[in-house]
Amino acid sequence: MKNILFVCSQNRLRSPTAEQIYAQRPDLEVASAGTNNDAETPLTLELVKWADIIFVMEKAHRTKLQTRFRSVLKSKRVICLDIPDKYGFMEPALVSLLQSKLARFLP
Repeated sequence: MKNILFVCSQNRLRSPTAEQIYAQRPDLEVASAGTNNDAETPLTLELVKWADIIFVMEKAHRTKLQTRFRSVLKSKRVICLDIPDKYGFMEPALVSLLQSKLARFLP
């Protein structure tokens, strides 16, 4: 069982979509969070420690993650998906993009 964390800014559109897509996989535990203080689920030290792999939507999210949690990231794999904030929650184009970008990491 792998613990997968999806991170965007507000935890309202991209990362919750990714979480919902992969929530049914029996081999994965998934969660999502946002880097902003007013995110639906703010990114915490506990979530970062819990995750085996962290997928961020943009380079800015990776930078914030590394700045705030550098001490616990040494053993973590952090992957930037380069998905811009221009999609709605569960929008078919976003679902398709997430599935294609994550296929090599979560076959």
